[in-house]
Amino acid sequence: MADRPKKKSWAEPFKIKVVEPIRMTTREQRLDYIKEAGYNTFLLRSRDVYIDLLTDSGTSAMSDNQWAGMMVGDEAYAGSENFYHLEEAVRKYYGYKWIVPTHQGRAAEHIISQLMIKKGDYIPGNMYFTTTRLHQELAGGGFVDVIIDEAHDPENEHPFKANIDLNKLEDLIKKVGPEKVPYVSMATAVNMAGGQPISLSNLKQVRALTQKYGIPIIHDATRVAENAYLIKEREEGYADKPLADIVREICDLTDGCTMSAKKDCLVNIGGFLAVNDEELYKKAQNMVVVYEGLHTYGGMAGRDMEAVARGLAESVEFDHIKARVGQVQYLGEKLRGWGVPIIVPIGTHGVFLDAKRFLPHLDQDQFPAQALAAAIYIESGVRSMERGNVSAGRDPETGENRKPKLELVRLTVPRRVYTQAHMDVTAEAILEVFDNRDRVKGLHFVYEPEYLRFFQARFEEID
Repeated sequence: MADRPKKKSWAEPFKIKVVEPIRMTTREQRLDYIKEAGYNTFLLRSRDVYIDLLTDSGTSAMSDNQWAGMMVGDEAYAGSENFYHLEEAVRKYYGYKWIVPTHQGRAAEHIISQLMIKKGDYIPGNMYFTTTRLHQELAGGGFVDVIIDEAHDPENEHPFKANIDLNKLEDLIKKVGPEKVPYVSMATAVNMAGGQPISLSNLKQVRALTQKYGIPIIHDATRVAENAYLIKEREEGYADKPLADIVREICDLTDGCTMSAKKDCLVNIGGFLAVNDEELYKKAQNMVVVYEGLHTYGGMAGRDMEAVARGLAESVEFDHIKARVGQVQYLGEKLRGWGVPIIVPIGTHGVFLDAKRFLPHLDQDQFPAQALAAAIYIESGVRSMERGNVSAGRDPETGENRKPKLELVRLTVPRRVYTQAHMDVTAEAILEVFDNRDRVKGLHFVYEPEYLRFFQARFEEID
């Protein structure tokens, strides 16, 4: 008689109603495709990708409830009923008073940057994000990283690597003066650190410090529910607290947020800016008309706002978020068990390969993370993305590559899209590349855009 299993199996908390066929290509085909794309996985055609882990932004599967909401879209130009549903949901779950809808998160970043930043300002934050920092720089400011040192060490097991270093933050404020710090840019589940969370104890300390100097906190809430789940799992005193309550506590400690609803809110397009300051809201409300659309739709159709409102409620359901983060951790633990170098602890939205340790024979200016992402695609048809020297861009003063301490390849898992079997296939493909890693060649630019170069740059292999 076979031994009984010691641990119960896990299953996704949903049933699959609609399927989208995907195709497998040959290695020879993939070599042609990646060369044609300039070794940039962003430039591959979707039809040529087998398992798409490029991003979790706008790639989630919507629920039947969200699709039902799409059918009751009020497409009135002004005063759409769906806007008021969205406003109500934001106030209920996040607590912010005023909302300005936008087509996606970077539009909200643009508006808040233009309204709050003056030339010569400094914006401290817990590690940069590409679009956030660019909008801050275009507004005349300079981003300053005040994340704890542990965040830059891929092997450090600190449970809250996105925490802000209070000494770094206060030193900056004292050095430049609080009048030169328009706000603290605080992200939850920090992307560039590997999906690492902040703790509520740290946020409370940051809040006390910023109130001392009269500086607001603007929250990048893109993955706030995922961060809340890790607080529930890791922070003392929160194990029995509902996920929605933890999300609300995070938001209540900040003064406003930018939101890419394409992540936590489980939609294909959409975002918003939310603030508590009415005067700032009125300015944003006026500005959104110039760049996005009327203040009751921003850059979204009514049906999209309805899907965001319903997805926001679904995002704080414990079973959903446990399954979502659990699938990421399943993939990460499998790779880690085989000795593949990844960021630890495993984060919330993706597994991040440490390209420096994966490809130690490549110099950082040979873009090892970019080369590794291309090699994974050639091996398997799995599409990932670079989060390293290419994403970091060039220093605007020196023109040199910024060369961040973390040189990463992100395997980003879309929500409610793939099964455990897809994760197994992905892990086995990466192990194959790891076993033959000495064959991976470095890259050099053949085309480099001025802004956000990782989206459209093209490369060639270095012989």
